[in-house]
Amino acid sequence: MITVRYFAGARAAAGTDHDAAPAGFSLDELAVELTSRRGERLGTVLKAASFLVDGVACHDRSKALPDGVTVDVLPPFAGG
Repeated sequence: MITVRYFAGARAAAGTDHDAAPAGFSLDELAVELTSRRGERLGTVLKAASFLVDGVACHDRSKALPDGVTVDVLPPFAGG
């Protein structure tokens, strides 16, 4: 299983602070799965979000995620 943790606006859009998904999904596939569960509001956030996989920024959204990883969803934010 993959553990998904939502932060800030992603948590608000998901309506929860975490989810679980089967291992083997890519980040793109995971985004589709989570959008189908939680709705298009989360889907919009996921399109612009950054992802950490076990604490490391992941830019390859097509790579399969192995069992046991934690994916952190970090929405874009404004600030100075």
